[in-house]
Amino acid sequence: MDFLSRRTVRKYKDKPVEKEVIMELMKTALVAPSGRNRRPYEYVVVDDKELLQKLSVSKDGGAGFMADAPLAIVIFVHDTPTCLDDGAIASTVIQLKAHELGLGSCWIQTMGKANSEGRSTEEVIKELLNVPAELKLHNMISLGYPDEEKPAYTENDVDMAKLHFNKF
Repeated sequence: MDFLSRRTVRKYKDKPVEKEVIMELMKTALVAPSGRNRRPYEYVVVDDKELLQKLSVSKDGGAGFMADAPLAIVIFVHDTPTCLDDGAIASTVIQLKAHELGLGSCWIQTMGKANSEGRSTEEVIKELLNVPAELKLHNMISLGYPDEEKPAYTENDVDMAKLHFNKF
């Protein structure tokens, strides 16, 4: 896979993501690397337009485009010593696999966020999706077939000054 061609996508075609594509994506997500192979992540796949609309306003800003996405994955984690890292790894795996499958995606940060009424984004989403209390919201990812084109990163975008060997 050409990693430099993966870009964040916020505009999606009005085309549902096929169930077999979703299942291929989720098989990969369910075996994402995790500390001690605990796999503390749990996923809610959302393709219901009404729920997508509600998720799009679950935080104040930065998620509105989700209302027009055909699909979202909401990532939750069980409280383990490595759960935040594990959730981030799983989310990255989802985005990379989505790219490989021809889907665009956008990571939507939710930790510590609130909706426009000041209510915790986590509380709103857990209520919307009937999520058990012991799980922590990690983030959301919008997905769909891209309806925008962005150029791949080039060698000029790669800042080699941030690369160090053996010591800083």
